[in-house]
Amino acid sequence: MKKYILYIPIVLFAACKIDPKSNLFDGHNHTHYNLNIPAGLPPMPIPTDNPMTVEGVTLGRKLFYDNILSANNTQNCGSCHQLRNYTIDSNLAFSTGVDGIQGTRNAMPLFNIGYAKTFFWDGGATSLESQVIGPITNPIEMHETMANVVDKLQKHPEYPSLFKKAFGTDVISSKHIMYAVAQFERTMISANSKFDKWRKGEATLTAEEERGRLVYLDANKGDCTHCHSYGSTFTDFEFRNTGLDSIPVDRGRYLIPPYNEADDGKFKTPSLRNIAKTSPYMHDGRFENLLQCIEHYNKNFHYTRNLAGELKTATKGRMSEQDVQDLVAFLNTLTDEEFIKNTALDKP
Repeated sequence: MKKYILYIPIVLFAACKIDPKSNLFDGHNHTHYNLNIPAGLPPMPIPTDNPMTVEGVTLGRKLFYDNILSANNTQNCGSCHQLRNYTIDSNLAFSTGVDGIQGTRNAMPLFNIGYAKTFFWDGGATSLESQVIGPITNPIEMHETMANVVDKLQKHPEYPSLFKKAFGTDVISSKHIMYAVAQFERTMISANSKFDKWRKGEATLTAEEERGRLVYLDANKGDCTHCHSYGSTFTDFEFRNTGLDSIPVDRGRYLIPPYNEADDGKFKTPSLRNIAKTSPYMHDGRFENLLQCIEHYNKNFHYTRNLAGELKTATKGRMSEQDVQDLVAFLNTLTDEEFIKNTALDKP
């Protein structure tokens, strides 16, 4: 699974309020869903043609966890994006699809996915709505057709009325399936880590964690901020070749039209939020732990043809063993333990 990947305190971050002015889509009344964005994250961009509604999120949540989206009715989005595992697949390098075929890319986490600009490791989808179809129709993932999904949902005893509530029509379409799931995925917000509490003056970093924070910021040591912006989303959502192989085994973003040679071996920069809980690392899950991952950037990267500029100018071995240990300690402060307890994100 995962040639294409679905890019997954308690109910506080998913609170909703009734908006009496809500009158969305084709004249059908809906209840506006208010995303209560926590301090530390920017406002989330919401497309004007798919506003957040309680009815839409409710439908999207049900669809996200329903095996009906797969060809043999055995898997759902949550099968590979498990809430208790910070929306990844049980720390597996690769997921297995409905036909028993294993994919070639690691399942990306879904938290804060509403901030992304493109989706999947290679940016093959340009909207959160359009990415919903990828795993459903991918032959090594759910291996279903949208026509079959629509037909199964239309014949279901509950779904037509749920679509009626969410979109004002009980005639189910691929578009509204995408819209509903995307609405639910936008509620997967995570920003209540020890780091967030420290920034609000509600927690204290240990000496090791503080040293690690400084290593993270130091342009001559960790130099992490160019790619993993400090605070907020902890990523710039851009694509880079990080020198994993001298010659890319997986060509990454190059495989997406217009097939630009400059994109060879480039992959999306993931968020470092909850990074201690989302191993293994890289698009192919090659690194089992944070130490291996950091040592790659410290001294083990390859000087590839289009290596990221941040690494081209980096000195190998610039971080000491103590620096690396301290950096790991800081990265552990980015874990949001309340996220996986959010019952509003769990299977209904």
